[in-house]
Amino acid sequence: MLTGADLLAKVKELGEASKSDLVRSCGYVSTKKDGSERLNFTAFYEALLEAKGMSIGGGSNRGERRRPGRQLSYATKVLFNGNLLVGKAYTAELGLKPGDEFAIKLGRKQIRLVPIGHPDDEED
Repeated sequence: MLTGADLLAKVKELGEASKSDLVRSCGYVSTKKDGSERLNFTAFYEALLEAKGMSIGGGSNRGERRRPGRQLSYATKVLFNGNLLVGKAYTAELGLKPGDEFAIKLGRKQIRLVPIGHPDDEED
C-alpha cells in the first residue's frame, strides 16, 4: 500500500482513472474468504488525506485521547424562522450558564454578543 508522497504521486500519475482503479493501483486491496477482491476505499481515502496533511478519526492518531463526538464547525446559518442558533457546545466552551445576559451589537457584517456589564457594553 502506498502512503505519503508516493501515494500522492501515483494518484497524480493516474489522473482520470476510475476510483476503483486508483484504489487498486495504490495497493488498497484485500482478499475475501471466497477469494474475491475487496477494495478498501476508506483506508485509501484516509491515507490520501493524511498524505495531504489532513487527518480524520483513523490513521496514526488512534493513540491520541480525544473527546467523543463531532468537532465544532464554528459556522451556522439562519434558520427558516429567522432565528440564529448558537448551540450548547459553543456556550459550554465559553463557560456560559443559563441566565447569562448579553447585549447584541450589530457591526458591519458582524454580530457581537457582549456580556452585560462588560466594558464593551457601552452605547456606540
